[in-house]
Amino acid sequence: MAQGKNEHRMLFDIRGRRKNVVRVVYAVLAVLMGLSLFLVVGGFNLAELFNDTNGNGDAAKPYEEQAERIEAKLRKTPEDPNLLLSLTRAQVNAGNTQVEVEANGQQQITLDAIQEYQQANQTWSEYLKATKEPNVSLAILMSSTLLQLAEYSRSYAEASSNIQSAVDAQKIVAEQRPSVGAYTTLALYTYFTGDFAAADEAKQEALKLAGGKPEEESVEKQLDETKKNAERFLQQKKQGEKEAKESAEGKGAAGGAGGAEVPGAGESPLGSAFGGGGLGE
Repeated sequence: MAQGKNEHRMLFDIRGRRKNVVRVVYAVLAVLMGLSLFLVVGGFNLAELFNDTNGNGDAAKPYEEQAERIEAKLRKTPEDPNLLLSLTRAQVNAGNTQVEVEANGQQQITLDAIQEYQQANQTWSEYLKATKEPNVSLAILMSSTLLQLAEYSRSYAEASSNIQSAVDAQKIVAEQRPSVGAYTTLALYTYFTGDFAAADEAKQEALKLAGGKPEEESVEKQLDETKKNAERFLQQKKQGEKEAKESAEGKGAAGGAGGAEVPGAGESPLGSAFGGGGLGE
């Protein structure tokens, strides 16, 4: 499953005249990822989250073998929701084992991990079609997994699709386990899709469930700042799409084409959410 160093590159260019704006976007996504994990699942141990592994292929093997066994069964009953649920979880677990956590707590997302998450995303989509009652625990797992995929997307269109999928997963969480954290996370994600009306609705639900004025003020402050950051993100996205289009049409060669490029491997904008790190080899 190993691939070349530059085969899967991230979304934004941190070189050139727009590097300061891009760094702001990186910081926004890092905060979003970090906050979402704490809001959805509470405090956690980083080693436990990634199965306490160093990201080697041997650690992933049991989950990959489990996935193969489930896939064999699915060939006979391709729409079995229980099998699709188990396969999704196995694929995420296989990806998690290939996220390298160094001694200092820094996280290295590998190309193999991204591939496993992409497979889990596909299986998750099939699972949602096959069931009328999505499993909330799996929705929590996919919510954060899809946000990681958004960060490591190769285009604005792919990033937007993954963020929207994260929103859809988080809606399941909020509906089945309504809480301040669930709705705040839903609002956090939704602002970055550009649907501010839906995000504001989620914010109001969070405020209704808040346990007093201090918590209400905390939610208000957090989401008001998120909304501003999302506006900057969407502006950056619009500009990037424009430059990419101009470059494809041969109009952006003089000064604009560079903005459509993406950084090389190893430059993860979400690294700071877990104490640093990037895309490992």
